[in-house]
Amino acid sequence: MDEETKNFIQSNIDNNNVVLFMKGTPDAPQCGFSMAVSNILKGLGVDFKGVNVLADQNLREGIKVYSDWPTIPQLYIKGEFVGGCDIVKEMYQDGELQKALDVK
Repeated sequence: MDEETKNFIQSNIDNNNVVLFMKGTPDAPQCGFSMAVSNILKGLGVDFKGVNVLADQNLREGIKVYSDWPTIPQLYIKGEFVGGCDIVKEMYQDGELQKALDVK
């Protein structure tokens, strides 16, 4: 991964409490998994930054290297990598996601 991509990823994680690296945007997701995570966050009323990895091939591959996680979407809360769609869904169903986000 090039330095510019790494800095872009780090900056988004550092400057936003909740960041979703996704395919598409929160209002126009381009895959079902990205839509599912985006909809969970919206349903909880969470203010989050959606980063469209399809806009930049370096970003699309770089985020996988950065997190050492092979799939997209990827959710970060308060600077920490949470996981992808399956993990976020499971955490939401268990109430763990709400705790991590400080919402009810």
